[in-house]
Amino acid sequence: MHLTLDSRVVVSDDQVHTSLGDEAVILGLADGVYYGLDAVGARVWSLVATPRRVSEIVAIVMDEFDVSAERCQRDVLSLLGELAERRLIREDSDGGHAAVS
Repeated sequence: MHLTLDSRVVVSDDQVHTSLGDEAVILGLADGVYYGLDAVGARVWSLVATPRRVSEIVAIVMDEFDVSAERCQRDVLSLLGELAERRLIREDSDGGHAAVS
């Protein structure tokens, strides 16, 4: 999956997770591997609990941490790409809108 700043992402159903202080631990159900996230990664993880655009995640991280725009974009896209490869997040193709019937 190739993510861009316009992509919407959300946690997948193929994981379980918990917070440990300001860090997070995720168990990938597809591969049975535990993944650890530091404080910044855990914040990104908390932001994808609901569908969000990558650009929104970048803006929040830049506001909360001392990081340049270029580095923040690169690092957030890299982290989200790794999480997507491991099936811990997915692209939200419906834009977070429920169907109305």
